Amino acid sequence: MSNRILVLYGSYRSDRMGIRLANFVINGLRDRGDDVEFIDAKAVGLPMLDRMYKEYPKGAAPEALEKLAGQIRGADGFVFVTGEYNWGIQPGLKNLTDHFLEEWFWRPAAIASYSAGRLSGARAATAWHGTLSEMGMVVVSSTIGVGPIAQTLSAEGEPIGEGGKALERSFPRFADDLTWWIEAAKAQRARKPPPY
Repeated sequence: MSNRILVLYGSYRSDRMGIRLANFVINGLRDRGDDVEFIDAKAVGLPMLDRMYKEYPKGAAPEALEKLAGQIRGADGFVFVTGEYNWGIQPGLKNLTDHFLEEWFWRPAAIASYSAGRLSGARAATAWHGTLSEMGMVVVSSTIGVGPIAQTLSAEGEPIGEGGKALERSFPRFADDLTWWIEAAKAQRARKPPPY
């Protein structure tokens, strides 16, 4: 049985380099047999947070919010693909996640970060770790950091150069850890369903 994984991406920039990493992760998980769905914050286009999904009367949330809530609730786990902006996290992805809370609970999340420089978005990944934990997710210890992204992944998300080789070597551990936590969380939820 395949795992249902959402890959969430948050860049709103016109020349989005991180889409390369999102595609690499999506293809890698699909090659392992997972059911993967891409959630692009820019394409979803939620407004800046005014009211969380749970704050709308039942059936009154905007269509995009209602659809995304169902996708999140139906997922077994998540991968957050994040760039680093001024030592911090992308506002587009943060805005998308903040529209929800209980929908994220009791599922694992993994973080794949990137940057144009050699630090590979490590500071954003660190910030996301605490944020996702606070939102009720178990954040797996394995992470992926890609940088410089243009020298590691082609425009199609294919590994290139030495950085690409290193990424290919690190991906199986990243995916294995996420799978282990997904299976553990599934078993626990089946034994004791969440109280929501």
